Amino acid sequence: MKKSVFVFALAAVAVASLAIAEVNVNVSVGVPAPRVIVSSPPSVRFDAPPLFVAPPQLGFYVGVDTPYDILFSSDFFYLYYGNGWHRSRHHNGPWVEVPYRDLPPAISRYRIEKIRSYRDREYRTYRNERERYRGRTFRPEHERKEQIKEERRHDKEELKSERRHEKEERKQERREEKQHGHGRD
Repeated sequence: MKKSVFVFALAAVAVASLAIAEVNVNVSVGVPAPRVIVSSPPSVRFDAPPLFVAPPQLGFYVGVDTPYDILFSSDFFYLYYGNGWHRSRHHNGPWVEVPYRDLPPAISRYRIEKIRSYRDREYRTYRNERERYRGRTFRPEHERKEQIKEERRHDKEELKSERRHEKEERKQERREEKQHGHGRD
């Protein structure tokens, strides 16, 4: 028993000292020991800032035409890599692992397969419509401030339009009420 505890403690020290690289440790002393995997943050880098589209079903931006699953939400980039989520303020990292429970609700509400499905559908629409595409896109560090201003302008115009429409509906309801009210007199 003392020997197995010593071997296990020795393995734990070895794992802690090798935390920079992925390490598999198997200790066998009669009782099967758990497999320990220590992984380092991904070193994912993009030669050029990726293009992001915002599928309306999701409510956040998804990177397209890239071999990685990268998202943008709440001023952070999220990378799905090695069956786990990582976060960074910049699209090229440095990446920090994020437990699933700490993801924004907008992201954690979808499985990665569903996100990919919505991303692929929206990207096909973007590629087919190009100049007529009405969805939202952006590239990090590439006219981002102008895009934010344009998005705010667009949102403001939509809100004004909705308010005008609601106001017209209320006026129409009042007219109808008046007409029905006079008809009873």
